[in-house]
Amino acid sequence: MSDQLALITGGAGFIGCNLAHRLLASGRKVRILDNVSRPGVEQNLQWLRDQHGERLQVVVADIRDDKAVTQAVAGTTQVFHFAAQVAVTTSLDLPRDDFLVNAQGTLNVLEAARARPVPPFVLMTSTNKVYGDLADLELKAVGQHYQPTDLSVRARGVSEARPLDFHSPYGCSKGAADQYVLDYARSYGLSTMVFRMSCIYGPRQFGTEDQGWVAHFILRALRGEAITLYGDGKQVRDILYIDDLVNAFLLAERNAGKLAGRAFNIGGGPANAISLLDLLDRIEALQGRRPATASDGWRTGDQRYYVSDTRAFEQATGWHAEVRAPEGIGRLYEWLQTHRRPLASPTLHVVRAN
Repeated sequence: MSDQLALITGGAGFIGCNLAHRLLASGRKVRILDNVSRPGVEQNLQWLRDQHGERLQVVVADIRDDKAVTQAVAGTTQVFHFAAQVAVTTSLDLPRDDFLVNAQGTLNVLEAARARPVPPFVLMTSTNKVYGDLADLELKAVGQHYQPTDLSVRARGVSEARPLDFHSPYGCSKGAADQYVLDYARSYGLSTMVFRMSCIYGPRQFGTEDQGWVAHFILRALRGEAITLYGDGKQVRDILYIDDLVNAFLLAERNAGKLAGRAFNIGGGPANAISLLDLLDRIEALQGRRPATASDGWRTGDQRYYVSDTRAFEQATGWHAEVRAPEGIGRLYEWLQTHRRPLASPTLHVVRAN
């Protein structure tokens, strides 16, 4: 596959640069399209350049620019579409911008792929927010966790059979993009796939309050800054280490022929489900002191419990999450101890869209 070219939109970000590194290390050629707007991405690009040199192509452009997207898709055999507006809070403040990035940007990718003589495989990363706030899921508080009273959901998590129920402009824009990607397989015969992802974490993640909460908590603790808990801290998420997610991407690509047009819930599953308070406990064990915290009210669309049922993808590909939460959190903690201060912006050889 060394003669194949993969495009990663949003490829300078946390997930994109980890996938790019794996592909480049295996001898693949990679093109990244990114508007380089997120803090820390310059450091990620410099790392990729240091590791892989000129085999990495970087296009500095915005996913909303349909001409730039068309140029970036040209000549590719795979497109991993990660570029997105990722924060519910931002979507509430700027719903039009959120729509243009997430929905229109995804349509730009799909149309560019459809226009190719041989359309590339397209995988889009969606979100568990397409299932809404799960308010109908009956929960009970047990210690410092919320748990479903339904024993099946507690044991397995939320499956793809769950009805879609978009909440917040972010949920609507990502949900619309999610459905467009699936329909382009049905209506146009493209090889497309969607990952509805839970919480991903690992090295090269510079988390913020709105996205990347595991890294955000660790960064705040390392800086001696208070961590704001929205709600009561008993919210539960299944967290997935980045290496396991990259493994899933590669298996999805390998099985694209038989899995086209499907959406899969991807996360750490019940074995890697933790609450916000659990993460504080783990940071305390690593750091030797309890991080300072502050409290605030519940945020719009916040799910008190979300754990992925990943059995569909596991059964289709043989994938499973290998890195358990305590080990993965420890790895990220060690990495952020050294890398929490982004380097100066590097000088990169880039291709700028006209």
